[in-house]
Amino acid sequence: MATSSPTTQLRPRRPSRVRPVLRPILPYVICIGGFLVAWQILSAILGAARLPGPITVISETWDPYISQPFFDEGGTSKGLGWQILISLQRVALGYGLAALIGITIGGLLGLSRFIGKGLDPVIQVLRTVPPLAWFPISLMVFQDASTSAIFVIFITAIWPIIINTAVGIREIPQDYTNVARVLRLRKGEYIRNIVIPATVPYVFTGLRIAVGLAWLAIVAAEMLKADGGIGYFIWDSYNAGGDSSSSQIILAILYVGLVGLALDRLVAWVGRRVARGAN
Repeated sequence: MATSSPTTQLRPRRPSRVRPVLRPILPYVICIGGFLVAWQILSAILGAARLPGPITVISETWDPYISQPFFDEGGTSKGLGWQILISLQRVALGYGLAALIGITIGGLLGLSRFIGKGLDPVIQVLRTVPPLAWFPISLMVFQDASTSAIFVIFITAIWPIIINTAVGIREIPQDYTNVARVLRLRKGEYIRNIVIPATVPYVFTGLRIAVGLAWLAIVAAEMLKADGGIGYFIWDSYNAGGDSSSSQIILAILYVGLVGLALDRLVAWVGRRVARGAN
């Protein structure tokens, strides 16, 4: 009886080590790569002068905007790294004030039906005002472009925080309130042990919406009247003209999108940590 030699026996295939590594990033590679290819094709159709492609953008902005993001030649002639930091400082002030005041007002509206009902029309009217409509008023009041930009961020970001905080408190199950009454919890204990843990997801949903609106508002406000900042850089590049102005604007827009994504992920991460600690 013939037997197969060891060399002719089929060996089981070893699982590929490449696939598990590539599988998580494959959607990003395909989709982002497809977007860049489509962008390059559209640039070739319209012409690089009207819409620079990704290759042109990189080549025209590599030195100094990509290779030296923190160069400083004095005045407003700074790299994109500095411009973004200037904008982030304004956002931090306006957004921080909006978070502090918005959570406080939202908590008050949620805990008091009388105040919530009375102020609801005021909030609904003010929150529909476009952010830039506040800019002339803030300039007249503060007489300073940077302070006015911070106020625009504040007034833009505060509404989703107020509304989500108030809704979160109103959505607390009635059973929780009944238990608090049975246990005769004091107001402070009720807020600390029931209201805060139950409303954390709602509050951070409002904070995530608000941080995106704040970043949008600062870019628009800096385009109108500001000394430095990523919005100022975009508008200044447009006014300066030149062969590479379009590439500079597109690069700044990409930076704006990446920073906005990072801010959203940061607030979401903090929200998960706080929710885990509150429960």
